[in-house]
Amino acid sequence: MTRPDPGAIAPALLDWWQVFGRKDLPWQQDPTPYRVWVSEIMLQQTQVTTVMRYYDRFMAAFPDVPALAAADQDQVLHLWSGLGYYARARNLHRCAQLMATEHGGELPEDFAALVALPGIGRSTAGAILALACNQRHAILDGNAKRVLARFFGTEGWPGRAAVARELWELAEACTPAEDPARYTQAIMDLGATLCVRGTPDCAACPLAEACIARAMNKVREIPGKAPKRERPRRQVVVLMMVRADGAVLLERRPADGIWGGLWGLPEAEHIDQVTAWCERYLGCRPVAVEKRPPIQHGFTHFDLDMQPVRVAIDTANAKVMEEESWLWYKLHEPAQVGLAAPVARLLATIGELA
Repeated sequence: MTRPDPGAIAPALLDWWQVFGRKDLPWQQDPTPYRVWVSEIMLQQTQVTTVMRYYDRFMAAFPDVPALAAADQDQVLHLWSGLGYYARARNLHRCAQLMATEHGGELPEDFAALVALPGIGRSTAGAILALACNQRHAILDGNAKRVLARFFGTEGWPGRAAVARELWELAEACTPAEDPARYTQAIMDLGATLCVRGTPDCAACPLAEACIARAMNKVREIPGKAPKRERPRRQVVVLMMVRADGAVLLERRPADGIWGGLWGLPEAEHIDQVTAWCERYLGCRPVAVEKRPPIQHGFTHFDLDMQPVRVAIDTANAKVMEEESWLWYKLHEPAQVGLAAPVARLLATIGELA
């Protein structure tokens, strides 16, 4: 089939967006480069409905680059807790610090300067400059990939270099010189509301008439899926070390691992190691050891089976943990630190009977 004219997509999308597009999202109100940047980072691999529960609170705490740059990492991760993919939060914080020292406390409005910052790739930089500054830059987030792949009949998994290159060429060709901000929002909205994964609403789509995937009855096959890989499953014992006053021992996780930089529960390979762990790190033996119901948590590339163990500790005998990597977390007066969602759920069950 003959491919559609790339120049035809923008007029149809803009007419549709004027009537049906989303115009009341929090980051669309006063779309400064900073506000758009924060929203774009939050929206990476996260649904709009989820981000909306976090965005306003985050912006209230860190209204601009200097405020974010001056914040402690624990403050940032605390307000990010539950959003997942925590490297985004660490990169956001690091970016703000670089902007404070190298860009006068402002988000650079230059494409090359933006993509040089941690966590800001080609598509994110393009979205920031298009939406906030109305500069002509193409984007290729998940929604845009889906719309372009279907409309132009680009088959194959977008994660393959050749397919990605073709989609970027199409994205560049379709982005109009006039009103790129509205076009960028329109193609994202179409992918999020009509041209969705699974069963798109082709009957309501303004591009349906010329869409190659629809004409070939391949909307479910395009874009192609990633090659299937067996998901590994890992097991770990998590130690809920509880003092007599109810405080729970947490440790800061390494920055480069899962839940990087967050505070989590200490871990052991097996429940039989609990006594040895207590003697080594706390200088005492546990008063009581109690297995709790296991929980599961899925990551992008593997599943984690967590076996919680509640361990009662005698406060009088336990060593004081003064290192920066340890924290006695008081449930009745919780510290403002970043906690992964499964850890927060476990902490909420500390006082429950097994």
